Amino acid sequence: MQPSGRGYDHGVSTFSPDGRLYQVEYARESVKRGTTTVGLKYKDGVILIVDKRISSKLVIADSIEKMYQIDDHIGITTSGLVADARQLVDRARVQCQINKMTYGDPIGVTSLVKKMCDHLQSFTQYGGARPFGTALLIAGLDNEGIHLFETDPSGAYQSYQAGAIGRGKSTVMDHFEAKWKANITQNAAIKLGLEALRESLDDDLNSDTVEIAIVDSNGYHKMTHEDALKHLEKIS
Repeated sequence: MQPSGRGYDHGVSTFSPDGRLYQVEYARESVKRGTTTVGLKYKDGVILIVDKRISSKLVIADSIEKMYQIDDHIGITTSGLVADARQLVDRARVQCQINKMTYGDPIGVTSLVKKMCDHLQSFTQYGGARPFGTALLIAGLDNEGIHLFETDPSGAYQSYQAGAIGRGKSTVMDHFEAKWKANITQNAAIKLGLEALRESLDDDLNSDTVEIAIVDSNGYHKMTHEDALKHLEKIS
């Protein structure tokens, strides 16, 4: 038998003898190298928080986009390859418009997640294209309730009360396991998310690169820099 990975990672549709798809695992490694993104439910909606972690003071922070509005009631944050994420974001927006034009109603959050993950899975089954090297946190509010989903490059998805993707995922999840409670307030959820994000980093949070978005009964809206700064000051 050949050494692990060698010969079995040339094609995305080739299984190794122990049942692994190495190209999918490589895509997951790309996600693990991405910046940490967190999301958590509170009693009236979902909070999404991302730290863009610019590598140079010459980089303009606003030019880096990690958080996207998909529809009036759905928001997405990403971790991994940003260019791959943009393709998925564009596809998600088109799916929302198709549903609205076909049925006259906004798409259900779960339905959108399933459609996106079907698309992701197709890139693990057929040759000629690599899997997407990005993971998504999809937050939304619909008739079925409040939703927070995490997608995987393999096309798998899971629903969470509080979740994270990216480099510091394990640290953030440990923090949420210990501190998250059902029906917390919006301010408490933001505080908990920022504390978990700060704990996952080697240094302190940069107020210029942290973005906070909220999805509630009023739809998706991104918090202004001034309001985000007030929340950051509470945990400093």
